[in-house]
Amino acid sequence: MTAALPCYYIPHGGGPCFFMDWTLGPADTWDRMAAFLRGLAARVGTRPRALLIVSAHWEADPVRVNSALAPPLIYDYQGFPPHTYQLRYDAPGAPWLADRVCELLDAAGIAATQDSEHGLDHGVFVPCKLIYPDADIPVVQMSLRPNLDPGAHLALGAALAPLRREGVLLIGSGMSYHNMAILMRQPATNPAGDAFDAWLQDACTAEPDERNRRLDAWHKAPGASHAHPREEHLLPLHVIAGAAGSDAGVCVYRDRVLGAPVSAFRFGN
Repeated sequence: MTAALPCYYIPHGGGPCFFMDWTLGPADTWDRMAAFLRGLAARVGTRPRALLIVSAHWEADPVRVNSALAPPLIYDYQGFPPHTYQLRYDAPGAPWLADRVCELLDAAGIAATQDSEHGLDHGVFVPCKLIYPDADIPVVQMSLRPNLDPGAHLALGAALAPLRREGVLLIGSGMSYHNMAILMRQPATNPAGDAFDAWLQDACTAEPDERNRRLDAWHKAPGASHAHPREEHLLPLHVIAGAAGSDAGVCVYRDRVLGAPVSAFRFGN
């Protein structure tokens, strides 16, 4: 039996932040995150057959799965330098993977449909430019569910777990802290953000059943509504935790960005 690939919840930064001179804070604000993302392929080890990425920036009901042969890019950010709207990531799509995703979701009783026109948003192509810069691995993006229900997203991930033994690398792309009003102020201290990050570290590294129980009730965590006034940047983690099954979680990156803690997690070896 093919060994299961690990799966990851990663931060994707602020817009095209890795590909510009940063002026809204220290010039090295995003350097450590960029270094983490550049090293991710080596951490995975095995070259994936394809990538399936759940981004915080696509919500649809029913769940939608990109099936384009050559997915375009969606420059869904505003106010950045002109050259950042010329960035390219011309990875091929994988209609076969879109078929397989819909098959697995249908078997789990989760409605899903393919979308041959939707492109890759910045939560996908920006980190991918660092992780697999040659753009030679097929990429499929899948949406979140707009109800933003944590249990539903854990179930969504669980349905996709077989893909990990089929050579597909599952990535949830968001930010473990996403209160933009606070980030723009770059506070010297952030006790509520720190409390939520500590809770998240404990939850993600707990025994899998306990991990999922805690993530399902994440809104009760200390600092939860402060760290995520809206939860779309957290829920890609739920999909990945669901896909992890009985595999343990470990924090593989932690940094302080614009005054807030930001973390990334790997599930499985």
